[in-house]
Amino acid sequence: MPEEKFSLDINELINAAIEAKNNNLTQSEFHKRVVESGLSKDVIVEISKLKKEPEWMLRLRLKSLELFEKLPTPNWLPDFLSELDVSKMEIYIKPDAERTSNWDEVPPEIRKYYEQLGIPQSEQQYLGGLVATFESESIYSNVKQELAKKGVIMMPPEEAIQKYPDLIKEYFTKIFPVSDHKFAALHGALWSGGVFVYVPKGVKITTPVEGFFIIGSEMEGQFEHTLIIADEGSYIHFIEGCSAPQFKKFSFHDGMVELYAKKNAYIKFTTVQNWSKNVINFNNKRAWADENSTVEWVEGSLGSKYSFVYPSTILRGRNASSTSLVVTLASGEGEWKDSGSKMIHAAPNTKSKVINKNIGFNGGVNIYRGLIRVNKGATGAKAFVKCDSLMLDEKTKAYTFPHNQVFEEDADVAHEAHTFRMNEDQLFYLMNRGIDEKESVSMLVLGFIDEIMKELPFEYATMLNKVIKLELDKLGAVA
Repeated sequence: MPEEKFSLDINELINAAIEAKNNNLTQSEFHKRVVESGLSKDVIVEISKLKKEPEWMLRLRLKSLELFEKLPTPNWLPDFLSELDVSKMEIYIKPDAERTSNWDEVPPEIRKYYEQLGIPQSEQQYLGGLVATFESESIYSNVKQELAKKGVIMMPPEEAIQKYPDLIKEYFTKIFPVSDHKFAALHGALWSGGVFVYVPKGVKITTPVEGFFIIGSEMEGQFEHTLIIADEGSYIHFIEGCSAPQFKKFSFHDGMVELYAKKNAYIKFTTVQNWSKNVINFNNKRAWADENSTVEWVEGSLGSKYSFVYPSTILRGRNASSTSLVVTLASGEGEWKDSGSKMIHAAPNTKSKVINKNIGFNGGVNIYRGLIRVNKGATGAKAFVKCDSLMLDEKTKAYTFPHNQVFEEDADVAHEAHTFRMNEDQLFYLMNRGIDEKESVSMLVLGFIDEIMKELPFEYATMLNKVIKLELDKLGAVA
């Protein structure tokens, strides 16, 4: 085994988790399977040692490994994942590059991935800061001087652990505990790379900042961690970009995002996920919203073969609010996009809004799982959920599983769900005006998700537009 690369039989782990979910495996048998997969205490210790971590972080990793073995398997884990060939997955790969703040110092073979996506140009033109993660480590980190002068901290979490240990220790995995579910625990044991951002009191970052993550090789696992702390009265728009070239074999992603909006703060978190079609994507996303604060999730989930993402906000302070706008695209036979949002109202006069737009064709499957919970004492809470699914052919499927738990009589909770087929009258209208069928379909699909597209920065809305049009090119006759 090379010193800076560790492999794991993810197949064995997933199979064991599914067998445990179906009550076909005891705790001791599960432990044996985990060890056989290659996931051991020794591997965790070696990764921690490579990163020169403090003792408390090593203890957190080992505790996470212990929890991974003990926690029950989530019900949303589908049995068909056991059929995938994801043995001998590399769970930690240290790229052959030192971290830098100068693109000229990034090796050309790595830099080309970012240049093809226009990332250095985007940074130069409109980003206030950028951290780029390749394989298991961040290889580029830079924050513009005007933000640094205001006290904004933006860097990989590994660097932040060394420079700001108390701050990281106070918040890391506190917003999304590793005890939440099995794959959160797996993330806690294996996390590597990502972004840490701290915005001081009253500082408003007027230009977006970005974290960009690339899976550079097949049979690779990526476990990056993003932690954002917006102090009182601050503002930040963070963009999360994800990309991977098309490989012959699968890759595996199990990331985590933690957001903390303190009193009167505002966090907008935008994700453009365009993994290749052979990525299994788990992402654990949760926010805390204190008094009068706002958390806004905008998620474009276009890539990957199987995706499981549920942005969530815990509204902890009076008058806190949160929105979650999610669009998913399942565009191929067997593609499975499992998404949804969770809003927990834990204080009076809190507000939430969830808009989910699912598009499916060529046999893809879209699933919405949502939760609205109004705790006792959260008087005057208001929540609205709208979940729309657009299916472009007969082979495609869409399922909706909303769940409301309301413990205050004056709560105002509303839910809408619609499932549509392509509107043939509208299609006929457009084609009668000389627009060809594919262009007409594109226009109708983009109109379907317009309320989410308009929340994206122009450059990302344009990119999303192109990706959707490319996917729709695969579609045959619609009518």
